[in-house]
Amino acid sequence: MTNMGTSKNNKSKKQQADENTIPENLLTPVEPTLVANMERVVELATTSHLSDVFNRAAQPYMNYIAERMSLTEKQALLLSLFLEKSNDPRIMISDFAHMIDCRTIRIISLMSEVDALVARGFVRRRKGADGSLSYRMPMDVVMAFKDNKVYTPDSTKCLSAEKFFDTMARIFEDYESGDNITRKLDLLVGENLHLEFCKTATTIFGLDDDDERLLFYVFCNRFVNEDDDMIGEHDWEDYYESKSTLRILRGELKRQDSTLQRKGIIENRNSDGMVDSDYFKLTDKAKETLFKDLDIGQQQTKNQKELLKYSSLAEKRLFYNPCERGQIEQLSELLMPEKFATVQQRLEENGMRKGFACLFYGSPGTGKTETVYQLARRTQRDLMVIDVSQIKSCWVGESEKNIKAAFDRYRNYVKLCERAPILLFNEADAVLGIRQEGAQRAVDKMENSIQNIILQEMEQLDGIMIATTNLMQNLDKAFERRFLYKIEFSRPSIEAKRSIWQSIIPTLAEPIAEELAAEYDLSGGQIENIARKRTVELILNGEEPSFEQLHSMCRTEQLTGNGGTRRRIGY
Repeated sequence: MTNMGTSKNNKSKKQQADENTIPENLLTPVEPTLVANMERVVELATTSHLSDVFNRAAQPYMNYIAERMSLTEKQALLLSLFLEKSNDPRIMISDFAHMIDCRTIRIISLMSEVDALVARGFVRRRKGADGSLSYRMPMDVVMAFKDNKVYTPDSTKCLSAEKFFDTMARIFEDYESGDNITRKLDLLVGENLHLEFCKTATTIFGLDDDDERLLFYVFCNRFVNEDDDMIGEHDWEDYYESKSTLRILRGELKRQDSTLQRKGIIENRNSDGMVDSDYFKLTDKAKETLFKDLDIGQQQTKNQKELLKYSSLAEKRLFYNPCERGQIEQLSELLMPEKFATVQQRLEENGMRKGFACLFYGSPGTGKTETVYQLARRTQRDLMVIDVSQIKSCWVGESEKNIKAAFDRYRNYVKLCERAPILLFNEADAVLGIRQEGAQRAVDKMENSIQNIILQEMEQLDGIMIATTNLMQNLDKAFERRFLYKIEFSRPSIEAKRSIWQSIIPTLAEPIAEELAAEYDLSGGQIENIARKRTVELILNGEEPSFEQLHSMCRTEQLTGNGGTRRRIGY
């Protein structure tokens, strides 16, 4: 009895000594949440040397975490330390040793527990080029803890086609040097053999070589998730650790001897009718075979990466002649979300086309394109800008596919976006010109085909299309009737030019602005050019250009010949 009492008394004294060692504020209870308990573990662990005192004091908190997360107490400790460093993309094991004030070897003895956290997806491991290991905690893990939730990785089995490619994109985005990314992608494919892509990839396109299979995955991911059909070595080189492997792949592709080429999966990209040996794309055959159960247009528009956001457009004051101003204000009012939805509904009820196609035509520099930008900004509509030069191709049938795909993507944007974006065909002369009757040349047939596709799409338009052109006289009559609004941007009046001069150069005296406006037939774009030249002169010389210099800039901006009429470059 006496011995038992002595033992009990000794234990009590030890506990008392421990409590005296720990700051009083760390002995108070914490909220029953993961983050609160992890924070307390970190506070107790800091400079603790992982002593017995720490173990006894932190045990209730580590136990709480361990039970909630199905971890050991050591894993709970390490997870807390990782969370503390979660804003660091390169967490080193030595960082924990410094934090705890113990030898690195003490932490290394816990590496099997770290491996268990990696296996559970709580932390990601990265192997550097020098063989060093670093770690990071994914943001979705951090957010789960913040919400007091147990993090569980999403299942990658039996996914829909869209979810499958979303997961593929995430694997590529999360890639760190040293990851076995091919194995991860193989597992993903193996878990989803119900998808046409996975069946085709493993049977018809079965690629035994790991390096070529990874290249195949890169092409598929770039095409589906990045809408990229121009893929070069810079798109895949980071995923290969070995320089010799890259050299072998490069040589095979140059010689057209890659398995991917021999099986008709990839081919060289064409540029201006010539084979570009540095860039590649999936073949049409591969696309048709691989992506049968995927709405490519829907998938590619999910990220809305080709949309120009209205919030990125700077506000700019524009000056119009009275007639233009009234038409643009009317169009701006129509495109306001509430009004636009009502008008579309009424048109549909009356059996009329509910899409709106508008044509802005007039001389260069009169503000056509900038007006579209300002309409987008004012009505809070994003822009999908069609680059006609990228649409047209020298290869038979490719231009038609490009223009059709562009309209398909726009249709998906209309469905996905809260407000229908504006489809802008800038400088559309090349695709809206007069069709050639009885066309014999391949290029004329291609032009006619493109125009027929655009005419058909305009009939089915569900959103807003605006085309700009400098050459109204070349517009085909079939297009003319399909544009509901046709607004001419004439060269600015003397009054409008004076306002533009004073707006762009606020320090310009009104009489000088009046004189310049009356003497020179300049567009708003040309006046802006002169203002920029003036600013350059001011920066270079430290003083404003003289009145005579300003006149000289105006004269050179007009590009007039001996006869005083404007020359057309290239004619």
